Amino acid sequence: MKNVTQNNAKTLGDWAYLAIEKHFYKTIKYENDVLKDQDPENLHQMRVGMRRLRSAATGFAPALELPKPAQEKKIGQIARTLGELRDLDVLMAALTDQYAPISPKKERATLEAALTTLAKHRSTIFKKIKKTLKSDRYFHFKESLNQWLKEPTYKPLAVMDIYDVLPDLLLPEVNRFFLQAGWMVGATVTPGDGGFHIELDQEKVEQALTAEGRNLHNLRKQAKRVRYQMSLFTEFYDPDYQAYLADMKMIQDILGYIQDTEVLGATLTNVLGEKFDLVLPNLAAQLAATRYQLWQDWAPLRDRYLQPETRQGFRLTLLHPNSAIANHRQSQTAVENTTPEESLEGKTENGDESDRPSDTSD
Repeated sequence: MKNVTQNNAKTLGDWAYLAIEKHFYKTIKYENDVLKDQDPENLHQMRVGMRRLRSAATGFAPALELPKPAQEKKIGQIARTLGELRDLDVLMAALTDQYAPISPKKERATLEAALTTLAKHRSTIFKKIKKTLKSDRYFHFKESLNQWLKEPTYKPLAVMDIYDVLPDLLLPEVNRFFLQAGWMVGATVTPGDGGFHIELDQEKVEQALTAEGRNLHNLRKQAKRVRYQMSLFTEFYDPDYQAYLADMKMIQDILGYIQDTEVLGATLTNVLGEKFDLVLPNLAAQLAATRYQLWQDWAPLRDRYLQPETRQGFRLTLLHPNSAIANHRQSQTAVENTTPEESLEGKTENGDESDRPSDTSD
């Protein structure tokens, strides 16, 4: 059995193993509770685990030889099944807890009818999840990954020192993040000098989201990929890295909330059989006002990340992991080369050696 911890992990393969192990066990931890369907948080946590497992499989692909049932595409298929129900749960909770209580009486009856329809749809989707989690495909996914964790196989690059390849792992996703079309949603380009201007009132925000909302959605998804990958390596970097990671979460959250309001409107239109803003004008106005406020929250982040200085600072941070890891490697080597008597001198009174690096939180 592979015996890798954060204290003895040195290579790209070691850190790939730790990421797969952590997120695989988090995923299957919630399986039985998801099948009980008593608390939507269990579904959320299992979905997060599956998403992060997929990100780890993708991010460490240069080092990994995963079995076919546990490769990135197979993980994605299972994650999408979980996501369908989770997304519906989020929409129903928003309608029930946030919008229905402040809706006028004449709209509340329509909302309650829509929620009844959505509840029936949820029952259908949950049956799909039960079928998936009891399927041969899911069984082979778990069994093959369990076996891989006992006897992992790698590509040749796995032997490289993690400290030397970190920028190569992180920069491609960040570069894709910078090159997303979503940064320019709502922009007016100035002919000639290549400049642009983004300052929209509520009506123009709605027009921009209708025309280019998909680009903003893709930007959010890429911010999520960057965040998930960066979260694997927080102990390798200084506080500037943590600040960029916090920005990724904020961008993902704000753009995600914008997307939620749009999906809610589209879902209600589908359920009601006609444009929801015609039968729920108050709710439509609330959603538009929420989107406009979120757009105001998004603007300063967008403007900062459109500045060349911010982007270059981000790149430079990724290029320079801190020296603490190099020192840690040297100390580990020194400990390995000491005699048993000498090694006792580095222990604390309770017999524990230096603190183990903390795991990154989800």
